[in-house]
This record gives sequence, C-alpha cells and structure tokens, in this order.
Amino acid sequence: MKRWNFTPYHQQIDEGLAILGTPLPEHDTQWPEWEVFVQAKRGGPHVNVGAVHAPDPEMALLLAKENFIRREPCVNLWIVNTEDIHATASEDDALFQYTFDRTYRNTTGFKLDKPTAE
Repeated sequence: MKRWNFTPYHQQIDEGLAILGTPLPEHDTQWPEWEVFVQAKRGGPHVNVGAVHAPDPEMALLLAKENFIRREPCVNLWIVNTEDIHATASEDDALFQYTFDRTYRNTTGFKLDKPTAE
C-alpha cells in the first residue's frame, strides 16, 4: 500500500492522483466561487468583501465566516454563487440613458450662501 501525503495545493492534485493510479478528472478541479456580503450593523447595507471557493453553500458560509468576519463586526452574512450574478454589459450605455428630461429633480445648481463675518 502506497503512503499518501495530502497537500492542499490544487496544482499538485494531478500529481497525487497519478501516484494513486487514479485517472485524471475530465472536469475542472476548482470548487465553485461564492461572493461574500457582510452587514456590519442592523439596518446597514450588505457590502461585498470578497469571495471564497467552496463545494456547497454551508461550507461557503463557514469559510466566509472564518476569512472575513473574525476581526470585524458583523450581524448578517450573505453568500451568493458567482454564476448566479448577472450584470449589464459595459457597452450597453443606452440602458442608462434618461428617457425624459427630468433635470429639475437633480439637486445641482443650488448654492448655499455662507454667512459673512462682519
């Protein structure tokens, strides 16, 4: 029986599987990526603080807790599978164009008069 020493570096997975005589996998050996959002205080916004790689949501929560909220205050933690996040294309400028001229709603153009010292 061959002695197998596990190494956490995924670059060496192929080498380890070759030692065991196991065929190399056809798929990617990387776990899915999960985006991590932290809420520092009740009623505050959830802020993206980074990402973790995990096989399932439970493990992603555990890894997010260990990596991102050990030293910072946190009241709520969200993890979202990166594949489930959809965004607009940067070339799609027409999506954000104003359809009507509503510049009167913007607060630009107002000037506060500072009291002068007399």
